[in-house]
Amino acid sequence: MKKLLEIALGIVTSIGGFLDVGAIATSAEAGSEFGFQLIWAIVLGTICVIFLVEMSGRLAAVSKHTLAAAVRERFGFNFYIIPLIAEVVVDFLVLGSEIGGVCIALQLLTGISFQWYALPVAFAIWLILWYGNFGLIENGISVLGLVTLAFVVATFKLHPSLTQIGTGLLPTLPKEDSVHYLFLAVGILGAIISPYLFYFYSSGAVEDKWDEGHIGVNRAIAGLGMSFGSVVSLGVLIVATLVLKPKGIQVDTYEQAALMLTEPLGYWGFVLFAASLGIACFGAALEVSLDTAYDVAQAFGWNWGENLKPKDAARFSLIYTVFVFAASLLMVFGIDPLQLTLFSMAITAVILPPVIVPFLVLMNDQSYVSKYRNGWISNSVIIFTITLAFILAIVAIPLEIIGG
Repeated sequence: MKKLLEIALGIVTSIGGFLDVGAIATSAEAGSEFGFQLIWAIVLGTICVIFLVEMSGRLAAVSKHTLAAAVRERFGFNFYIIPLIAEVVVDFLVLGSEIGGVCIALQLLTGISFQWYALPVAFAIWLILWYGNFGLIENGISVLGLVTLAFVVATFKLHPSLTQIGTGLLPTLPKEDSVHYLFLAVGILGAIISPYLFYFYSSGAVEDKWDEGHIGVNRAIAGLGMSFGSVVSLGVLIVATLVLKPKGIQVDTYEQAALMLTEPLGYWGFVLFAASLGIACFGAALEVSLDTAYDVAQAFGWNWGENLKPKDAARFSLIYTVFVFAASLLMVFGIDPLQLTLFSMAITAVILPPVIVPFLVLMNDQSYVSKYRNGWISNSVIIFTITLAFILAIVAIPLEIIGG
């Protein structure tokens, strides 16, 4: 019964935690401009992230190593410094985007410019990190993220054609704006296969003291949680397709995206959009902040853990403190949150190769995962994901310049 409760809670928090500012922004823009044509990118990214999350949890449960600690130990600090620096830079941009998402949500509800909310939002994030624990962040905030199911409810109310949705499962290059189409495809994949997700997941598994008895729990949470979370992203794309695209509204700002729920849900649709954006981004901001502190502390062998008091992990606490307030300055200076989000997702795609390649070695190393090594299916998916990661890394910047 305890394991079933863990699975149920894990799936619920995965749904709430899957959708962040990147998923909302890329899915909304994809639907408003290209209709159902980019559904395949969400599905492909979800399959890849299910396997990566499952592997990071299995590694933590069997070896008692976080992904960051295992990479540093197995490949050496000189190798790990490359993905570490890349991850910290991307986390900084993503955190700025997440804080921006919360600020935009507050702007939608109050009419006060998002810039005025940046420091208060940063302070609220820091306050929870400083005085809270991992359970509060993992379960409490993420459960609130279930408000994002409003996009799924709206999808059913709009009665989309299953045949049309099915056509989006096969990649088809449009005749017009093909470069922007490819840019959004890269952005969607970068938003879903986000390195902070599986680094954070493995650290959380260690914080929760997982062992080999959690292998089944981990598999269920990774598979079902990520799948249901993906359904919400699909809901955003489908609603944007059915509501915004026929009106010729392309999502250049979050204010335009906020209109997508008003047709199926009325005035409360606008409120639910703002709540979904704000809560999803706030929860993701907590996770990204912790992920950065986890990665740096584990790289240098410092004490770390959200369940530790700040005085017992002073350098760990200092990292997320500096990081949160520094990232909030991006909003204080007036950088457009949506443009920052799309740029961040493209840059995320650039850093994927050095982050994903170690999975192939670690998950086949008996000294780390014992008898729980990858089978041929998992290895095939990892090899495919590595190939995809290198392609994305090569094309991301040119597509950002030409079509972003």
